[in-house]
Amino acid sequence: QVRLVESGGGSVPAGGSLTLSCAVSGNIRSGYCMGWFRQAPGKEREGVARLSFDGIGTSTTDYADSVKGRFTISQDNAKNTLYLQMNDLKPEDTAMYYCAASQTSCAISSFDYWGQGTQVTVSS
Repeated sequence: QVRLVESGGGSVPAGGSLTLSCAVSGNIRSGYCMGWFRQAPGKEREGVARLSFDGIGTSTTDYADSVKGRFTISQDNAKNTLYLQMNDLKPEDTAMYYCAASQTSCAISSFDYWGQGTQVTVSS
């Protein structure tokens, strides 16, 4: 069983920065995908960033167009933690942010482990 716990959300003015953390516990097989998603009130959940790892040292990342150049996804294997560094935040980034894990692929439908979410609010 995989357990994910997010932290690091908060309220910041536009242009500010936040770093979200996701503590991962449980066994994740080699060749997994981790991701950050967000959901704003009245909107569907959307993918923000994904990190796939092939288990032999190669990882790849991809980002939603709306956050490219501003957000960075990374992981610290020693700490079993996934991060999302968010810079130059905009009011439209306001949402509940979720960490998720898939043990099969990075397809959105494959993410079967989810955290409880952490709120990010950006004021104009």
